[in-house]
Formats: sequence, C-alpha cells, structure tokens
Amino acid sequence: MSQPSSICLLRTSAIGDVTHVVPLVRTLQEAWPGTELTWIVGKLERRLVGDLPGVKFLTFDKGAGFAGMRAVGAALRGQRFDALLQMQVALRSNMLSLFVKARQRIGYDHARAKDGHGLVINERIPARTGEHVLDALGSFCEPLGLRQTQVRWDIPIPDEAHAWAAGQLPGDQPTLLVSPTSSHVLRNWRPERYAAVMDHASARGWRVVLVGGPSPLERTMADAVLGACRRAPLDLTGKDTLKQLMAMLARAPMLLTPDSGPMHMGNTVGCKVLGLHAASNPDRSGPYSDRRWCVDKYDEASRKYFGKPASEIAWGSKIEKPGVMDLIGVDEVIDRFEACAAFLQLA
Repeated sequence: MSQPSSICLLRTSAIGDVTHVVPLVRTLQEAWPGTELTWIVGKLERRLVGDLPGVKFLTFDKGAGFAGMRAVGAALRGQRFDALLQMQVALRSNMLSLFVKARQRIGYDHARAKDGHGLVINERIPARTGEHVLDALGSFCEPLGLRQTQVRWDIPIPDEAHAWAAGQLPGDQPTLLVSPTSSHVLRNWRPERYAAVMDHASARGWRVVLVGGPSPLERTMADAVLGACRRAPLDLTGKDTLKQLMAMLARAPMLLTPDSGPMHMGNTVGCKVLGLHAASNPDRSGPYSDRRWCVDKYDEASRKYFGKPASEIAWGSKIEKPGVMDLIGVDEVIDRFEACAAFLQLA
C-alpha cells in the first residue's frame, strides 16, 4: 500500500488502553514519517499522551455528552482522512466515529465488535483470539499493509515532573509504590491485605508510597489502607499529576496494583509490576512486558464462578464477582515481592 497522507486514530479511554496505542503510533511514524496523524482522545488521557511528538490531538469530553461529539465534529469539519482506526467499540465511540470522514474505516473483527461497531467501519482487523490488548491494538496497522514488530513507548516525561519525583523519593532507598484502586471496584483487593504487604516491605527496609488519583473512591481506599498499616507509608494520594506519577514509576523499582491504568503506565517505563489478577486475565490485560511478578488467580476464579477452567471461557471474559479478589492471599503477594526484589538484587 502507498503511504497515506493522513490517518485518524480513535481511542479515547482508558489510561491503560491509551498506553497500548502508543506503540502503534510509533509503528506508523517509523514506517511513514510523512503521514499526518490525528488522535481523538479523552480529556484525562490527553494529560498523559498529549505531548507525543508528531501527533495532532483532539480532545473528546465524554462528560459533555452529544455536545462533546459535536465539538469534535466541528474541529474536524472539512477534513477527510485516508484511514480511520476505530479502536473503541463502545456505542458512544461508534457514534463519535461518524464525525470522522475517511475512505478506509478499520475496526474490530466480528467477535470483538459490539454496539453497532460494524455499521461505522468498512474493513476489519484480523480475527484472532488469545491476544494481549496491546497486540490487538497493534494489529490495526495490518489492513494498511504494515505489521507491528516492535513495541516502543517513550511517553514524554517533563524535566519538572522528574524533579518533583526526585523530591518525593530522594536518595537510593528502594521504593515500593502502591496504587490500590481500580475504577472497576470488584478488581480491588482488601485494604488490610495491601497494608500487610506494605508493612512487610517497610520492615525489609523499603520506602513504601501510597499513590492514587483525587477521586472519592481512591481517597476512601487510601484511608482504609492507611488505617490498617502498622508502619505509616508516605501518602501521595491525589497529590500528583499523571506525568508526576510516570516520573515516580520511572524512579521506583516496583509497583503493587490491581488491573488498572497505573499498571500499564509502570510497564511503559520498566517498573516491575506486582499485578493482582483474579477478575481479569493477565495474559490479556496484565503488564505487557513482564508478567512474572503478577499473582494470577484467573483460572481459579473461572473454576469457582463459572465451573470450568479459563481455557474454556471466552477470551477476555471478566470475572468481576463479589469476593473474587479474596482468592489472592497476602503470602502469595509477599512471595512475588521477595522474588522480584531478589531479581532486582534489592533483597
């Protein structure tokens, strides 16, 4: 295929999925440096990736409803792209894509499409199962005649964010960052279990730092964790920006978290992730580069709640059931912490 002059990418959310789009952007830029890339992205998510060089960003404010869609349409008025990569299947995103004029409209295969997705596209990515989300998003370049053969992020982190992180995490004491809250509440572990692992790390000489956003849910979880800790960690919940969190992740060797945006942010900068997986499959949505340090109870959860092994349920199934995260024990997470610390030679 000849080099397209313009491509529009549509993936507005969430934080983790937006990080998974960045390698696709790098693939397109390397193959076709002259192609103009426009990315329609969410308001919060733009704070993380909106300074990627060589990309024009359009912000979609989903909180504004249809007015937010019209604003995107107004910004695109008169533009026509060679290709649209429609990488989000939710009804709202399918509707939003109608404001994008493009000759080639690439979307998901039939199995992964829903909410009228097939009505707004005219071409599909290859039908595959067993893929990590990042690889599925990377395959959107295949109908264009490319293949994503390497994964590179290089999400910019400003010098001032690095300076802020150095002020919070001075010296060379090893740091365990703990981001305890997913917006999917049934993916969250018990506060007292986080506290037990944090106390263990602190007793082993690690600096322990609690992080999270400013939402009431995250503040409530942080307070519950703090209340259960015997050794008080540094609490930075609601005090950092996404770029400052990226800088801390780049500085800290280890992150403890459920399946959430910070898991994938940490992965992009090489922070080792102690991922907690029971409600979701780490092979599909865990830290892409290194899942050795995750606790994986997904198969056990499938057997308990669905009566069959994970290999017999649909790929990507969520097991977001009350109590599912209780399958993960404190000792199992401490074991992964110790194994990772030994690997990093920080034991």
